[in-house]
Amino acid sequence: MKNAFFHIRRAIVGLLFIFSGLIKANDPLGFGYKLQEYFEVFHISFLNDYAVALAILLCTLEIVLGALLLLGFWSSKVAWGLLIIIVFFTFLTFYSAFFEVVTSCGCFGDAIPLTPWQSFIKDIVLLSMILQIFIKRKEILPLIAGKKAQQLIAALVLILSLGFGLFTYNYLPILDFLPYKIGNNIPQLMITPPGAEPDVYEITYNLKNKSSGESKSMTDKEYLKTEIWKDKNWEITGEPVTKLIKKGFDLKIKDLKITDSQGTDYNQEILENPYYNLVIVAYNLSKTDAPGIGNLNALAINAAENYNIRTVLLTSNSAHDAELFSQKNKLVMEVFYADGIPLKSMVRANPGVLLLKNGTVINKWHFRSMPSYDELVDRYFGTN
Repeated sequence: MKNAFFHIRRAIVGLLFIFSGLIKANDPLGFGYKLQEYFEVFHISFLNDYAVALAILLCTLEIVLGALLLLGFWSSKVAWGLLIIIVFFTFLTFYSAFFEVVTSCGCFGDAIPLTPWQSFIKDIVLLSMILQIFIKRKEILPLIAGKKAQQLIAALVLILSLGFGLFTYNYLPILDFLPYKIGNNIPQLMITPPGAEPDVYEITYNLKNKSSGESKSMTDKEYLKTEIWKDKNWEITGEPVTKLIKKGFDLKIKDLKITDSQGTDYNQEILENPYYNLVIVAYNLSKTDAPGIGNLNALAINAAENYNIRTVLLTSNSAHDAELFSQKNKLVMEVFYADGIPLKSMVRANPGVLLLKNGTVINKWHFRSMPSYDELVDRYFGTN
C-alpha cells in the first residue's frame, strides 16, 4: 500500500511538472515578462534580453523532468533535478510573498493566476512530495529497460518540448488566456457592471504626538471614529500604508488608455469603430521587427486604398521616437500611444496585429503568421 501511494505521488509530481511547463511554454513571451519582473527585484536586469530564451529553456526542463519521472528514466538524476528546481522556486515564491515584490508568480501562466502565498503553499506541498521521491529514488524502475530506447524517447520529449515553446513564441500562443483574446469585446471588458463591489482597502496611519513624543498607529476607520484628527498635537508621520482587505469585482481591462501625442483620449474612436480596422501593436519600437512592420505597412496601404480600412499603430514609446520610427519606415498608419503593460497583453508579438470590428477582436496574428492581403479581402474586407 505504501509503495502504491509513493507511485501515486510520483505521478502527481510528474503530471504537475508537465502541466506547468506546457502552460508556460504556451506563452513563453508572457513568462519572459514575468522573469523580467524577478530580474528587476533581484537587480539582475542585465538578463532582460535573455528572458524569453530562459523562459523557453525552463519550460522545456520542467516538461522533460516531469516526463522522465513518469517514465522512470535515470531516476537519481531526475530526482536531483526536481529537488533543485523546487527548492529554488519555493525560495522565490516565499520571497515574493513575504516582501510583496511580485503580485503573481506566473507558475501556471495566465491560465491559473495564483497569488505569491498560494504559490508558496503549492511549492511547499510539492517540496514534501519531491523529498519523498528523492529519498526513494532508487526504488523507481524504468518502464523501458533498453538504454538506446530510453535515449531515443528522452530526445523525442526534449525536441517536442523545446519545439512547442519556439513555435508559440514565433506564432502566438495556442490557447489565449488574456482579455484580448479572439471573440472578446474590449469596451465591454472595460466597464464595471452596476452593483459590482469595488476592492476594499484599509489605510494605516502612523501618528506622533508633538507634545509628549508618543507614537501610535491606527487604521483610517479608527482615525475617523476617535476623531483624533481634531487634536492638533497629533500629526501623521511618514507615508500611510494601504492594504487590500477584500477583493472586489475584477475588471478584466482597466489600464488601457489610447491617446495621441497630445494626450487626447482615442479609446472610443479606435475601439468602437463599427467597421473592420487593423490595430498594429508595437510596444517597443526599438525591438520591433523591421521586415515585419514593412510588410504590415504595405498591407495597410492596400487596405486603405481599396477598402478604406483604417490601420493604427499602438506603441508605448515617446512621440519623438515614434515620429522618427515612422519616418524611417515610411509608415502610412496613424500612430497612437498606450502603456506598455496592456500592449504586451494585446498580442504576444512585436509587431502583432488585431482585427477589430465594433470593439470585438475578430482575429489576431503574429507578424510571422499574418495572412496575405488577398486572404484578408476574401475572408473579411470583401464582406465588410
